[in-house]
Amino acid sequence: MKNKFLIIGLLIAGSLSAFNTVVAQNITGDKYGKGHSLLAQDSSFYLKFEARIQTLYSGVRNQETHMYKDQILIRRSRLKFQGWAYHPRLSYKFELGLSNRDIASGGIPQSGNTANIVLDAVVKYNFYKNWSVWMGQTKLPGNIERVISSASLQFVDRSNLNSRMNIDRDVGVQLRYKGKSLRYSGAITMGEGRNMTAKNAGGYDFTNRVEWLPFGDFASSGDYKAADLKRENDVKLMIGVTYDHNDHASRQRGQLGSFLSEQRTLNTWFVDAHLKYRGLSTMIEYADKEAVDGSVIRDDNGNYFESFYVGKAFNSQVGYLFKNNIEVAGRYTEVNPTKETLMPATKQYTLGLSKYFVGHKLKVQSDLSWLEEEASADELMYRFQVEITL
Repeated sequence: MKNKFLIIGLLIAGSLSAFNTVVAQNITGDKYGKGHSLLAQDSSFYLKFEARIQTLYSGVRNQETHMYKDQILIRRSRLKFQGWAYHPRLSYKFELGLSNRDIASGGIPQSGNTANIVLDAVVKYNFYKNWSVWMGQTKLPGNIERVISSASLQFVDRSNLNSRMNIDRDVGVQLRYKGKSLRYSGAITMGEGRNMTAKNAGGYDFTNRVEWLPFGDFASSGDYKAADLKRENDVKLMIGVTYDHNDHASRQRGQLGSFLSEQRTLNTWFVDAHLKYRGLSTMIEYADKEAVDGSVIRDDNGNYFESFYVGKAFNSQVGYLFKNNIEVAGRYTEVNPTKETLMPATKQYTLGLSKYFVGHKLKVQSDLSWLEEEASADELMYRFQVEITL
């Protein structure tokens, strides 16, 4: 019996010793909030990896019926890889979306009736000075709110302008120029969004965006991060204009929405501005989308059958970050689809409160919104979200 206890004791001691050795060998020098990185000894490749989770509580109260509906869900769960291969001028980004909200759009024939997991899969080649070419799937250079990562938002989520009007991700080629005060982004893409396996049903999509930074670069790429976490000592401003021409679009909103029975050419304009100064941040966006030959599709009798989503939208928001990293922000959004689409106009008033523990990498956000929708009862919405990036 004593021998048995001795053997068991030796096994346990050996296991603990091995465990401690493994843990000691895997201690990393990475600092929280900076991701996890790997550099080849000969510098032939570099990899940075991040994983993040957004856990969201959302409740909506109908102001007429007084009914309250709520839910808790994993809003986003994502893995992101980026770095370079062979030479720093040849970089890449690869991002996966794993939550139900991320993958739900894949269950259609055009994407092979499979989960829509791949968000970004793009290679970037800096071929000459400030010029780069991007090849693959990634965000188009559209409205600023869409290009800002969902991990770096000022509110729990983006505005209704973005959800109704944005041009999202697509597959193709982009040309980028980044100067000290002027930038250009151009893209030629398939026009039907991400992860399509069916052949291109319509024409191509052509996107052009110009950005002007009259007072120079923002700190730490803050032009595409909401909230002035760096507390800019000098005024920083970016003004951007985007024009997108989606030739014979097949989907209701271009790169997003249902595939419709007919095609329409969609033209979209975005004008936006982003300003930061000593904890104060403001963002303004305007969107205008039109269908060249009319948005409505009619049946053989001339009756309304379905429609592309076109119209105008406006979004403005302002926030102030206190020295304790608590931010108060307000937002007003108005979306006005053209009347012939028979889709309701909406207005949304939002008050947000956020606490940043480690910038956008670890934060708690909440907001309260008053929702007005044409021909529907007003609603009051409360949201609370915890975000962590490892």
